[in-house]
Amino acid sequence: MTAYFAALAGGLALLTWSADRFVEGAAGLARAMGISSLIIGLTIVAFGTSAPEMLVSAVAAWQGNSGIAIGNAIGSNIANMALVLGVTALIAPLTVHSSTLNREFPLMLAVMVAVMLLLWNGMLGRVDGIILLVGMAALVAWTVHLARGSAADDPLLVEYNEEIPAAMPKARAWGLLLLGLVLLLISSKVLVWGAVGMARTFGVSDLVIGLTIIAVGTSLPELAASIMAARKNEHDIAVGNVVGSNLFNILAVLGIAGTISPTPVEPMVLVRDFPLMLGLSVVLYLMARGFNRKGVGTIQRWAGLVLVTTFLAYQMGLFYTMGAAA
Repeated sequence: MTAYFAALAGGLALLTWSADRFVEGAAGLARAMGISSLIIGLTIVAFGTSAPEMLVSAVAAWQGNSGIAIGNAIGSNIANMALVLGVTALIAPLTVHSSTLNREFPLMLAVMVAVMLLLWNGMLGRVDGIILLVGMAALVAWTVHLARGSAADDPLLVEYNEEIPAAMPKARAWGLLLLGLVLLLISSKVLVWGAVGMARTFGVSDLVIGLTIIAVGTSLPELAASIMAARKNEHDIAVGNVVGSNLFNILAVLGIAGTISPTPVEPMVLVRDFPLMLGLSVVLYLMARGFNRKGVGTIQRWAGLVLVTTFLAYQMGLFYTMGAAA
């Protein structure tokens, strides 16, 4: 038990640190190659902050623990919207101005509904996984097109120009990128080993472990990035990080899991976890869109408190399930 807990804690810490190195190296390399800040932010940074979920899910699926992969993808999205944005809004109310985000929010909701329908037969199959990965590729292409067509004064572009570091020497960028990738693989392996051990010790499903401990842990990079952005008054980045990460999670993380190891989808995923994820998406879109003619919305502190409370209640329900199962 102690060894499993140590593996979970150490794996999560190393996973968070290595994800930061991976993002830093990837963003620095993209800058050196002359890629625009908005494309870097909407694709490379979003991919990098979702790298922990992707690697953990790939390792879990490869080892036959696909429940962890499914729980990680959906649980991370719930954590991103309720915990990450909730805590961030408590620190500083988030005002969303970007027209780019106003286009990405409905896309996120549409993708979630489509994936829910795809999984409604109770199976995440290899064909489903391939469809999701193709959708991920299409999303990246659309995002690049969207970024190229965005106005020069789009608040999100302005914030990314200020936030993303200047180009670094390619050798250093490649070094950080490869170091981050290797450590991501190692920490994912350690984390999954600890998670599976904990699940067997307490007699609960891989899904519940994925929805709780692993989901919260792999959302730490998003939490750190959003809090840092909010403290710098970069509200559109704080929200944009979550939207981008959610899209990568639902398409790439589930796509990787299904392609590697087809697995049944537990009924509770479709009647408990997916509806909560969809509900949070709708609420956040309405907040971000605003109820005025200017289309500028604010996630106030009271809303942040509601989001955090919702997340805590959801997690308590899952932990109660763990206790009942044990």
